[in-house]
Amino acid sequence: MLNSLRVGGVVDKRRLITLLGVLLISGFLATSLLGYFVARSSMHDAIVATELPLTSDNIYSEIQHDLIRPVFVSSMMANDTFLRDWVLNGERDVEAVTRYLFEIKTRYGAFTSFFVSEHTRVYYTAEGILKVVDEAEPRDKWYFRVRNWPEPYEISLDPDMAHNDAMTIFINYLVYDYKGTYIGVAGVGLTVSAVQQLINDYQKKYGRIVFFADDKGKIVFSGNDSGVTEASLEVREGMKDMAREMLSGKTGDYQYDYKGHTHLANVRYIPELKWFLVVEKIEDEALVTIRQTLYTNLAISLLVSLLILVAATYTVNSFQRRLELMATTDKLTGLANRQAYDLLMTQVLKDAQRSGETMSLMLFDIDNFKTVNDRFGHLAGDHVITKLGDIAKAALRASDIVCRWGGEEYIVLLNKCSESDALHLAEKLRVAIAETKFDYQDMIIETTASFGITQYRPGDTHDTLLGRADKALYAAKDGGRNQVKVG
Repeated sequence: MLNSLRVGGVVDKRRLITLLGVLLISGFLATSLLGYFVARSSMHDAIVATELPLTSDNIYSEIQHDLIRPVFVSSMMANDTFLRDWVLNGERDVEAVTRYLFEIKTRYGAFTSFFVSEHTRVYYTAEGILKVVDEAEPRDKWYFRVRNWPEPYEISLDPDMAHNDAMTIFINYLVYDYKGTYIGVAGVGLTVSAVQQLINDYQKKYGRIVFFADDKGKIVFSGNDSGVTEASLEVREGMKDMAREMLSGKTGDYQYDYKGHTHLANVRYIPELKWFLVVEKIEDEALVTIRQTLYTNLAISLLVSLLILVAATYTVNSFQRRLELMATTDKLTGLANRQAYDLLMTQVLKDAQRSGETMSLMLFDIDNFKTVNDRFGHLAGDHVITKLGDIAKAALRASDIVCRWGGEEYIVLLNKCSESDALHLAEKLRVAIAETKFDYQDMIIETTASFGITQYRPGDTHDTLLGRADKALYAAKDGGRNQVKVG
């Protein structure tokens, strides 16, 4: 049934690849024809309509690609049970969170990794506690902006206080506890040197002048050999007369005179960074070789278009598989996660309501799990959680769907299963858990689990069904644990 969750994604992927193919083919044909006629009539139009936009698109795509991975890493941090549990337990072990942030930083090659607690306002980094953020401190305004951010995360360019104010691209991801209460901001930072190197490479490859300006017109950074020395668009000779139009969001093509040469510029706004990407070419230099390289460029454009299509197909397929797995699978146990459960439960309830087939719900969790963590350590606790999931899959039917509900709690969808059958399966699983000796690093861990089960009744919603199972689980706990109760 999990495969059914991916149908929409497969369809969207095919549509995306098809659309990309159509756009690439259409773009190649249009560029070839336009380049032919423009080359004969006007070199000026060729640069403005083809060369500069293509360079701008390539740079924009590269930046987008570089930002995808750190967003995923920050998302993982924000949803990490260790980080949330550490905060909810009072932030007592600073060394533990420091090690965690250091591992994130080194494993994923980030320039910095951090967490800022809403409760204590302490700014933790991979090197330890940096400071306590203060709403009255101008350098901490980013935190109080992000905590009220309407989206799950923001991407910003700010100085990194932990590294001598080095300009850093931060992925600031909001962190919530298991009840949906905001508890802080976590994320990673990337040094801008990678973007700087990207600009240098493109300047060398395409013979363009490339630089970035923020939405106030300040030139953030430029290529090493670009010759752009001004601090702002509004003071750059020739461009200052059109800077106001550009900063008002007028993405497009511009022409201006700079130190005796005509500059043709393509400007596009990058909303993720709130920057303007400016790609320029000096028209006088282009006239020297453009006619000799016209046919060569056409051949290269065709080859690049084909390579982009092949690479895009491979990349989309790869990311589609990774995203599907991340969206539906619990990282620790490999079981279906809560998001997958919500989708599956909706479908199972619809089937039960439509066909009249019976179904049951099983909710169980590990008894006295805190004692396991306290006696053997959290890694041993993770081992028990993982192995218990394996035991559940082995003890239940192939058609039953085991999901990790959260922490040490599991939920099982028992499709086409009556209450009596569910009781039998729960008892079978209870015995299997109680008889298992979990072996972890030469330590033998024994534990039990308590169960609550209930059968679907006409008119049930997910909340009513889950409510009965939850009450039954509490009854099993109150009754002494290591037992099954029916709700």
